[in-house]
Amino acid sequence: MPSSNAGVQTVSTELPAMPLTLEGLSVLHQMFRFRWPEWRKLDASRQAGIAREAAAVFAASEELGQSAVYSMLGHKGDLMIVHFRDSFDELNAAELQLNRTALQDFLEPMHSYLSVIELGLYDSSVKLFRQLADRGVKPLSKEWNDAVEETLERQREAMRPRLYPKIPDSRYLCFYPMDRKRGEQKNWYMLPIEERQRQMEEHGMVGRRYAGKVQQIITGSIGFDDWEWGVDLFAPDPLVFKKLIYEMRFDEVSAVYAVFGQFFLGVRLPVQKLEEWLSGRLPK
Repeated sequence: MPSSNAGVQTVSTELPAMPLTLEGLSVLHQMFRFRWPEWRKLDASRQAGIAREAAAVFAASEELGQSAVYSMLGHKGDLMIVHFRDSFDELNAAELQLNRTALQDFLEPMHSYLSVIELGLYDSSVKLFRQLADRGVKPLSKEWNDAVEETLERQREAMRPRLYPKIPDSRYLCFYPMDRKRGEQKNWYMLPIEERQRQMEEHGMVGRRYAGKVQQIITGSIGFDDWEWGVDLFAPDPLVFKKLIYEMRFDEVSAVYAVFGQFFLGVRLPVQKLEEWLSGRLPK
């Protein structure tokens, strides 16, 4: 593995430190424990009515790829609901919609995560910053800012499908939050942008080898939640999560600078099958 300081002394220190980013859909993950003892006190007709009401509420958003329900594995919860919306206001409306259902009486919140779909533009940022610096354009001047906005607008159009996707319909979901280290010995944010670009390019090469096996959606959460990014991995085979994440452990940006939060794994639960799940069966 290259030294974590490889190339740091030779890269330019004149370029702005922060790379450009593109933001898309707002994303909310909700994790719940289901109150099974209280549920079992209800008669079958009442249970069926609650299940049908909840399914009806979620049917439209599921069909549009805006919300999805997952049956969770392990002690961290029983149900995970993921929402993709155009704004935080719409995410809040989705929360309130769930709160108005009778099913909410049996859901105990365990965790949540708020973020927005984010695409980091390290390559484009470094190329643009170099071009502007070579022309003698002063950072943050009107000419600089106009060139940045032009680049962002062009990239937004090119990347629109990735910024505004539907929730993939894969059977398995792995979600986890993560940070970049900001410690005294290793601090990602003190590396020059060109060095961070090099490491992120190496990191991205690993992910590209799993194209077609797993779909990855990265969300930014700085200022929104307790970690800096969220990662959603969607796949038909959960073993690919282990293989991908393990392989990424060996690249420099992960081995030296990454800090990971809890991992949450769920099995897709179509809302029309919610009644089956509430009866103790996992639909196929």
